[in-house]
This record gives sequence, structure tokens and C-alpha cells, in this order.
Amino acid sequence: MNKPPIPLDEIEYVLLDMDGTLLDKYFDDYFWEHLLPEKYAEKKNITFGRAREDLLGLYKTHEGTLNWTDIDFWSQEVEIDIPALKEQVRHLIEVHPHVEDFLGMLRRRNKKVFLVTNAHYKVLDLKLRKTLIGRFFDDAVTSFEMGYPKEMLEFWEKVQKRLGFEKERSLFIDDTAAVLQTARRFGIKYIVYKAYASSRAEKGRSQDFPSIGDFRELMG
Repeated sequence: MNKPPIPLDEIEYVLLDMDGTLLDKYFDDYFWEHLLPEKYAEKKNITFGRAREDLLGLYKTHEGTLNWTDIDFWSQEVEIDIPALKEQVRHLIEVHPHVEDFLGMLRRRNKKVFLVTNAHYKVLDLKLRKTLIGRFFDDAVTSFEMGYPKEMLEFWEKVQKRLGFEKERSLFIDDTAAVLQTARRFGIKYIVYKAYASSRAEKGRSQDFPSIGDFRELMG
């Protein structure tokens, strides 16, 4: 699919994912695939390769659950202070190009703009403090508040009650296909896939959803 035909005049509510969509996912990939395995290897006195393999296996076990992005859970699991470790590399947190231009345009056009994320509330706080994009949102919701990850319909049912958006007049943008599939099943009318979630990894456009690589594509 090419440039998404998004009629912004017909959209009143814009729901946006954070990691990989608005923010460069390189921070998260580096943290979970390099930095934490490095610290875990030191702690367990094993090789980096073994530590990385063990952790990737653990991650896979909890993927798609609330544990997946629960940094308190992972702190206990690996016996390392995950929030403190993230703070040490907060300088790597970056906003994708033209995101703030897009968010500013939505505000000028009086859209209701919501952040909907699986990120733990402590991570959300860290990233909003680092990037200052929080000023563009009417509200922000985490999966932990809802009790379900975005991959589950129950998340969307609870979020709609919380935010009061109309499905027929809503746009949702995310970089995870499984989340977009659930949002589409829930009935959100306009669905867009954010390609190139990380500036350091190739993850191209989706064949299943209208896709953007850069938010300028939605600004016409």
C-alpha cells in the first residue's frame, strides 16, 4: 500500500502510539538487545552472547502480555534496576523527524489527540520529560491503566470509555501490525502503519495497512 488516503477533515480524534511511531525505536532496541544483555552478562558472569540469547528467549515468553513492557517486572526478573539503567541512556531518546510538525498541525486544526501506549508509566514519564511532546496531547493512556495490552480488544473497549472517541471519526497510527489488526477489528475507521520504526533498522512499509515512513506524508 502507498500513501494513505486520510481525509483529515473527516477525522476528529487522532490516537497515536509512542515507541517506534512518534519516537525512534533505536533507544528501545539498543536498551533491550545490547545494554541490558551487557549488564546481565556482567551480573551472571557469562558471555554477552549467552546473556543476549537467554534474555531474548525471556522476552519472547512474555511478548503480547502486560509483562512485556513492565519494567518493574523485568527489574525483578533480571535483578537489575531497569528504570535507573534507562535513565543512564536517556540521551538516546529521540523524536522521529517531523513528528512535532504533525502534532502541531493537529492542534491547530482542533483535533482531539491522544497518546495510547503499551509502555510502562515510568517509561512514559521518562520519555515525555526528555522529548516534551506531552504538550500536544489531550490525554495519554497506558496499557497498565487499562489492565490489557493494545493487542487485546479489551484494551480498546476500556480506552473508548475513558477517552470518548468515535470509531468512525478516528485515526490510529502504530508501528506494530498485531496492534493495528486489533484496532481494526474493534472498528477504528482509519488505520495507518508507521514504517521505519527505528532509524538504525530496516522495517519497510506494510502490505496490509496504509503506511507512512514520515509524518509529512499526512500533512499534505
